[in-house]
Amino acid sequence: MSLNVCPAAIVAAPVEVVWDLLRPARLSEWADGQVDAPVPEGPAVVGQIFQITSKAFRRNWHSSFRIEKVNPERHQLDMHVDFPFGMQLQEHLSCMPIDASSCRVQYG
Repeated sequence: MSLNVCPAAIVAAPVEVVWDLLRPARLSEWADGQVDAPVPEGPAVVGQIFQITSKAFRRNWHSSFRIEKVNPERHQLDMHVDFPFGMQLQEHLSCMPIDASSCRVQYG
């Protein structure tokens, strides 16, 4: 049995601005967790790894991310994610420009 959920949103910002916020080092600015230093640092590249630590229920929860595919021209990336309790996911993230000041962001 599998479950496929693809949340999406229209964002009132140019696609380039949103894409820049998706660099692993910048995820802590808006995600619910602290990103440990990505290796290698910089924009998303294939093979880049990083961990995110989130706090809930008075515990720290660690998730590991590995970038598997990057297409900067199409603003897309694929990641393998190891979550607590052995859960693993293949994630796809994409940003599609709508016009000069907005874009559609989809995760999944």
